[in-house]
Amino acid sequence: MPTTAAQDVSALLDATDRFADRHNGPDAAEVRDMLDAIGADSLDELIDDAVPDDIRLGRALDLPAARTESEALADLRVLAEQNVVRRSLIGMGYAACETPAVILRNLFENPGWYTQYTPYQAELSQGRLEALLNFQQMVSDLTGLPLANASLLDEATAAAEAMAMAKGIAGKKKNTFIIDPGCHPQTIGVTTTRAKSMVNVFFFLPAMPFAIAIASAAAVASSRS
Repeated sequence: MPTTAAQDVSALLDATDRFADRHNGPDAAEVRDMLDAIGADSLDELIDDAVPDDIRLGRALDLPAARTESEALADLRVLAEQNVVRRSLIGMGYAACETPAVILRNLFENPGWYTQYTPYQAELSQGRLEALLNFQQMVSDLTGLPLANASLLDEATAAAEAMAMAKGIAGKKKNTFIIDPGCHPQTIGVTTTRAKSMVNVFFFLPAMPFAIAIASAAAVASSRS
């Protein structure tokens, strides 16, 4: 049936920000070619042949009508306005300071560091690795050395790994590990949890000279052995 001029104009004025229209998947002709190649008449027939009945829902999904990108953004904006913005102190160890604008713009406010590069890996690990690589390159440039290294561990995990290395070097006869109670809580928490599998005597000492702390630890360890 031929289309009228009014229908042609209406098609041009239809919403163009539908996610389905922007999807990079195959078009109808490509789907037909693939179905012909595997010997299926339709996508439904392909699913019937490939997916066992006992794991299928058996009915259509109860989903609302698809939203356009502008509609989805409007709904997300309503949700975002319910957020209460507060000063973030996650991780502790932060101090009040003036951060140069060039660092703010190019690092902390640059979404390239904390957004995923691939839709199937929604995490910041890739951006973090890139940041570490750039940091290593900067250290290499500043020192003139051909190689540089940057730890992949956070402070708490690094402390636990240091304890494990010390235990491995010391051997089975030395089971006392001292940690400063002034460390950040997350550092103490991760280290104490890790210590349960390798250190028998684990305790905290109040602030005191290092030599006295070592002597006290040795005395406690001796009394418990």
